[in-house]
Amino acid sequence: MQLSPNQRFNEALIKTAVLLYQVDGLVSLTEQDYLEELIDDLKWQSPICKDAFLTQAIHEARVANDAGDALEFLKSQADELNFDAAKVVEVAMGITGVDGERSEHETELLHYLTHKLLARELTMPHTIAHAS
Repeated sequence: MQLSPNQRFNEALIKTAVLLYQVDGLVSLTEQDYLEELIDDLKWQSPICKDAFLTQAIHEARVANDAGDALEFLKSQADELNFDAAKVVEVAMGITGVDGERSEHETELLHYLTHKLLARELTMPHTIAHAS
């Protein structure tokens, strides 16, 4: 089954959010609650259930973080994330700030997202908003 662009975006958004809340090595209850609410609000169109996908995303993000490959992990999802760059920034800012502080690693990844990975899409004027 081929996934829709919106579903590929949803999956990349979840992976990005998981990576961002794991990168500082501290996972707070507020970050987990934020992620859970985000996932609940997504229009899911995959044969894989959300919980199974989340479990896999947590594993992949942990492996990337442990190997020091967080930037590469984000870079590998660039095409999907650019589907709705503004939503990615909204979620990234939300999940990294929901616990009241942003670590240096979180700030570095936010900068990479906004100034490198999504910069072109964020600066282009859009008239149609993408639904997630």
